[in-house]
Amino acid sequence: MPMLSMLILVTSFITINLFSSPVKGENLAHVSQLLRTKECQECDLSDAGLVMANLTGADLTGANLIGANLSRANLTGANLTNVNLSGASLHGANLTGANLTGAILNHTDLRNAYVVNANFSNTDLTTAYVNGIVGIPPEAVSPEQFYQWALIEDRNGNYAGALEHYNSAIAINPDFSEAYLARGIIRSRYGQSAIAIEDFEKAQRLFQKQNNQQGYILADNFIELLKAKDTQEKSNKSRGNPQFVQAISGILPFLFRFLSF
Repeated sequence: MPMLSMLILVTSFITINLFSSPVKGENLAHVSQLLRTKECQECDLSDAGLVMANLTGADLTGANLIGANLSRANLTGANLTNVNLSGASLHGANLTGANLTGAILNHTDLRNAYVVNANFSNTDLTTAYVNGIVGIPPEAVSPEQFYQWALIEDRNGNYAGALEHYNSAIAINPDFSEAYLARGIIRSRYGQSAIAIEDFEKAQRLFQKQNNQQGYILADNFIELLKAKDTQEKSNKSRGNPQFVQAISGILPFLFRFLSF
């Protein structure tokens, strides 16, 4: 076959396959139905663009919302039972009172979302992104998951967010020794020495009960550091106590390794 004919044949083959191959996109009919009626059970809404959509009270039972963009959408009271939200963005969305029973939340972006009174029964939040999430019910998450989220916030310097997650972990599991130790460190940063010492002493007792020598020694070190800091500040010999700050800074790298599961 002549070279020119071969070139034309190959070009034609590429062109036919390029333009005949279906391009995946959002199902516009289903998106239109949802926005018009707020009823779209088992709809295909994958990759749908629903940024800031008003979906108050919408019924999306069993819908496919894989990769959908629902950032800052209003889903107050929405029925999201058994929906697949894998890879979807709900960044800043309002999910107050929403029903997420059985929802699939694999790598779902829930950062800064409002989830007060939301139902997360039979829902796994392990891989979801939840930094800044507001109102997550303690029963929806294991104490270990709250603790891991707290460590992430702690490393990122969001001590208020970390403290909230440590509190949730301890509320579920009052014998969570590592959480008491980590919470004590957060409180010491805020200058709350008295209650920080209480956390360290609680952690120390639990570590002793668990035969965790490393944890016991760490808690004891922090107790001694805080007591020395308070004594020095009361005598005005060391305002701001740079020695305490240096000691904490020196311990932190090892501490995070110890606290991580």
